[in-house]
This record gives sequence, structure tokens and C-alpha cells, in this order.
Amino acid sequence: MALKIITDSAADLPDSVKEKYHLHVIPTPVTINGTDYFDGETVFPKEFYEKQRAGADISTYHINSHMFEEHFRPFAKEGDQVIYICFSTGLAGTMNAALLARKQLLEEFPEFDLTILDSKCAALGFGLLVYYALRMQECGAGQEEIIQAVEYHKSHMKHIFTVATLEYLYKGGRLSRTGKMAGDILNIRPILEVTEEGSLKAVEKVRGRNHSLTRCVERAAEKNPDLKNQIVGICHGDDYESLEKVKKMLEIKCGCTRFMESYVGCAIGAHTGTGIIGIVFLDETSPYLTKYKVMPEV
Repeated sequence: MALKIITDSAADLPDSVKEKYHLHVIPTPVTINGTDYFDGETVFPKEFYEKQRAGADISTYHINSHMFEEHFRPFAKEGDQVIYICFSTGLAGTMNAALLARKQLLEEFPEFDLTILDSKCAALGFGLLVYYALRMQECGAGQEEIIQAVEYHKSHMKHIFTVATLEYLYKGGRLSRTGKMAGDILNIRPILEVTEEGSLKAVEKVRGRNHSLTRCVERAAEKNPDLKNQIVGICHGDDYESLEKVKKMLEIKCGCTRFMESYVGCAIGAHTGTGIIGIVFLDETSPYLTKYKVMPEV
């Protein structure tokens, strides 16, 4: 019996982390021009954004209970303890499907020890949540303390995003037609954050792409003045130029030196479009990461 931490592809972790920890990642489904693909398995971020730029018809749906059963079953057969850190219930119905799969599997494997945790996080904020759990396990933490740490970290994980276009927020019903038209005319770009319930919310509107990137950095510094001692995640929708701008601003304004970088995957990117940029971090020093000396890793 072994303790396994697993997640789904909405965590948007860089390949280096997934490979180092042999992380089991359940792929999120995405439909492109009527064909089903699986994020990180049959479609990858750069290809996904190229299709999006070309005008492909894209939609997403959450992992269903049958898919979860297929992924959970090998662990149940091995008698492993599993912690599955799940995409936010504020953004998808993933967790309900996972709970149903767990219930069904327990009829066949009544001793299966599967804990399902709602991340309440998105994109690389979700990824950092998983990464910290993996690092804690690597440093000797047990099941219960890892679960406690996930609950703590998700309540302190901050996400600040902005988008390059309003088109996909409008298509996804997050912006009215009038709001989109006015925003396009005035070159308005929203600043988005993840709420305590784990959903995306526009918290500010600014004019121009460069100003929106600057405000993201400023808001990050306001939420944690000690960012230089944090691992700061920066995620992007196939826009390395903007990522590098944000990274440089964080280095200058906040003294940041430790970054984790990744693409925003299909689960979020389908609804925000190319050019999304996000900054994710903890708003205070974690006692769990301090105890296990996790922070210096990146």
C-alpha cells in the first residue's frame, strides 16, 4: 500500500513537475470542431491555442464518473491510499462525478481509501496546490497532514488574471454583448480573481493591455508584500512576451526570484482565449511549507 497524490489536467502543472513526481493526471475533455480531445493526452496547449486562433469551435465538459472509475480503479486494485485534488467546484462539476465514481468503486473495493478534495483553485493556482502536496509528501508528510495543508493552502491561494480579448468571456456568458462592445471601443481589459467559492470574478477594469498587466502585478504586491519569499506562478495562453513582461515587473517591484511557469490549459483557456496571463501565489507564509522546508525548491 502506498500513498498516491493525483489530480486532473486543469491543474496546468509544467511537464517537469509531472515527470519528476510521476504524477497521475486525469485529462480534461475538450471538444474542438465536433471532435473530442483530452487535455495533455491528445491535444496540448500550444496546438490548442493555434486551433483557437484559427477560429475553431471549442467547448469543454467535465470528466464524467465513468472516466473517473477507469482512473481510480488501478489504485483500488493495488490497495493504495489516494488523495485526489480536484478542479474547483466553482468552475466545473468535476467533483460530483468523482464522488459518484468513488461511491461505485467502494461497492467493489470497500477498503479503498480515496480522499477527494475540492481545490477551489484554477489553472496554476490549482497546480501550486498540488505541487505543495507533492513536495510535502517528498519531505516526509503523511496523509492527514497533507490533507490539512491542502485545505490551508487553498484558502490562501490568490489568483490574478487578465485577458487579451473579451471575445471568449462574451461567448461563455461571462460578459454581456453591451459590455463587450463598450469594452472593445474603450480598450477595456478586466482583472479577474478567483473567489472563495472557487469561481472567476471580474474585480477591476482598466484600459489597455500594458496597464492590465501592470495592475495584475500591483494587486499581487498588495495581497502579499513579501512575495520575494514565495514561489510565484505565472501562467499564460501562448503569450510568452507578456509572461516575460510580468516576470520582469515582479522581479523589479517585489524582488521575486522563484517562479513556476506554465500554459493555461484547455479547461480555462477555452473560456478566456489566447493571451490570458495569470499570477498565482500564497497570501501569507505557510506553516506547513516552513515545517517541511518546501519553499526553496523552485
